[in-house]
Amino acid sequence: MPYSRLSMLALVALVVIVAAGCQHRVVAVGSDHTVKLYPDEATYEKVKGMKKEGGPMAMLGGMGESFVVKELDNNTPIRIISTDSEGAQVEVTDGPNKGAQGFVAAANVS
Repeated sequence: MPYSRLSMLALVALVVIVAAGCQHRVVAVGSDHTVKLYPDEATYEKVKGMKKEGGPMAMLGGMGESFVVKELDNNTPIRIISTDSEGAQVEVTDGPNKGAQGFVAAANVS
């Protein structure tokens, strides 16, 4: 009988540890109140590159961004699917955009 109690305690502890580790959220940086959710990393890179060029390309990048980006409220809970040096592929786990998937810049993930 002590073996089954011990295994049950270990299982409960494991569930608590896993649940505590899944509390990721998006974080707005600076004076922003929302975080941009891009459809994928390629779109993020393309818009970022257009904005760096300046002039008319920056304006086009800003307009294009408004069509393809979803805005997430600060502290929206997410599940991280994968990460790299630029950011993370995520899925929104709660709120009005629940179930939405996309790419978020690294500075906006905690």
